[in-house]
Amino acid sequence: MKKVKYLLVNSTILPAIYLKVIEAKNYLATGEASSAAQAVRMAGISRSAYYKYKDAIFEYNGDNSDDTATINAKLKDNAGVLSSLMSEIYKAGANVLSVNQSVPVNSVADVSVTVRITEMNVPIEKLAESIRVLDGVNSVSFE
Repeated sequence: MKKVKYLLVNSTILPAIYLKVIEAKNYLATGEASSAAQAVRMAGISRSAYYKYKDAIFEYNGDNSDDTATINAKLKDNAGVLSSLMSEIYKAGANVLSVNQSVPVNSVADVSVTVRITEMNVPIEKLAESIRVLDGVNSVSFE
């Protein structure tokens, strides 16, 4: 079997069909399209073109660890505290990737929230401060 060789190529030099295949794959991945037939109609390509390239074309997202941060917090076991934390994250423009919360011990729960920070509209230090002052937050740190 021949070894597959991958290349990282600037999308602006590719034929439009490749970008349309990526677009159709994204419609399927996000649930905007419920079938390949619907996805290709939305992207404006033929099903044959989609099936010809779908297994060979992938979007590179540059999963760089600099794009994410993990917020570790100790929260009081009171209604709405986690919701307030998430609200601050939302207002800062961060995208929540995962949330882990322990069972409260002595009325305090450890919470870990991993967020994508590439499109934040405030510096990470300002987000940390806005979380620190929330009622029910005992401590907060970032990784």
